[in-house]
Amino acid sequence: MIPYDRPSVTPGIVHLGVGAFHRAHMAAYIDDLLSGDPSWGIVGASLRRPDTLRALAPQDFLYTLVTRSGSETKCRVIGALIGVLHSGSRHRELLRTMTDPRTRIVSLTITEKGYCHDPATGRLSLAHPAIVHDLATPDAPLSAPGLLCRALELRRTAGVIPFTVLSCDNLPENGRTTAAIVTEFAAQHDEELARHINTEVAFPSTMVDRIVPATTDEDRMNVVEETGRYDAWPVVTEPFTQWVMEDRFTAGRPKFETAGVELVADVRPYEIMKLRMLNGGHSMLAYLGYLAGFEFVSDTVADPAFRDLARDFMNAEVMETLPSGTGDPGAYCDMLLERFANPALRHRTWQIAMDGSQKLPQRLLGTIQDRLRLGLPISRGALAVAAWMRYVSGIDETGREIDVRDPLSRRLRAIARAGGDPANMVDGFLQVREVFGETLARDPEFRAALIGHLESLLHRGAAQTVRSLAQGGTFAC
Repeated sequence: MIPYDRPSVTPGIVHLGVGAFHRAHMAAYIDDLLSGDPSWGIVGASLRRPDTLRALAPQDFLYTLVTRSGSETKCRVIGALIGVLHSGSRHRELLRTMTDPRTRIVSLTITEKGYCHDPATGRLSLAHPAIVHDLATPDAPLSAPGLLCRALELRRTAGVIPFTVLSCDNLPENGRTTAAIVTEFAAQHDEELARHINTEVAFPSTMVDRIVPATTDEDRMNVVEETGRYDAWPVVTEPFTQWVMEDRFTAGRPKFETAGVELVADVRPYEIMKLRMLNGGHSMLAYLGYLAGFEFVSDTVADPAFRDLARDFMNAEVMETLPSGTGDPGAYCDMLLERFANPALRHRTWQIAMDGSQKLPQRLLGTIQDRLRLGLPISRGALAVAAWMRYVSGIDETGREIDVRDPLSRRLRAIARAGGDPANMVDGFLQVREVFGETLARDPEFRAALIGHLESLLHRGAAQTVRSLAQGGTFAC
């Protein structure tokens, strides 16, 4: 069932944020490598809820990776995850594991909000409650920056070589961004530690790509039917997977290249293309699709008007902002639309719409800023941002409440409901500087585009707004 001796696997990686994406992506790559080197087992850490620990502990942390494409389903048992610790109840054990010399990499998939930073600037948010707690109580950290700093401090004191910090989240230049956040946190506590981290710790940037919907009860039932075994928490994904990383490691690394990882000198071109095309296109489809009544991305893309909008956004707006060295963006766009249309994944628009205040700067606003700087139209990107504004108002087009999951949800809803007309709503949203920054928030062309689109979304609805464009209409801007 597993092609290696699992009892011989020892921990080499601690992973913060052991969610579905990690288990379908990084853990699968590591699983492929354990036959050749069993010293790279993964100890996961849940930073918020202990759900993963409770689900997987009774099954020895084994789980099923389900790959679906059309009518084809493949099931595989993953054994790379050899334990999970809940940081809230076992933070001392987690810090001991991170300090253990056998731990040579600490990786992260904690989503954008887990970095406790200002998405518009990339700086650490010193007012974040978890950061305030960790600076006051460094021995019992709650945040990822606090955990990393404390573990690196303990290793330095013990004379243990630092681990590599490997971010696998959708952040611009995620390695450099993580390094800046962790170093800034350390400087608030100990300038010498900050210098040590700055000079001795590697933070390679990465680009990760695989679509992983949330697991459902139906998925669990299907695993039983396919394998004859009950799995409390399988993960479902698509056949496509990609991992690009900079080859900079402090204390050694697995032979990633033998598992299909692309090792490069500079990951930035790949990262920008993925963030702006895949993630930007996904967010556009999520907000507009949800408002139009589509539950799944595949259903949204099956509508020709929405598919054309996503394609035209990527081809006509994003591509002109991409750096060189990204291969064939046109072919990448075609592949993305094919992946989005995979009906077997059932990726909910609501799931993708989560945490938009943290995601917009990387996924959509960077493209818009670059186009404004070049004097180019921003119509489609601005429509996606206006759809986000409509979505976070918290009431859908039928008058039902939207379960908006976002760190700023209360503030955003208050802005939407106090705004009244579209112009006032837009002006209120643009005051959220941690999302829009200073320059973009003051741009008159961006403001005018948002007002026109938001007015259409409020009075005509998302479906009619998008379909009128497909029938030869023009964007409000």
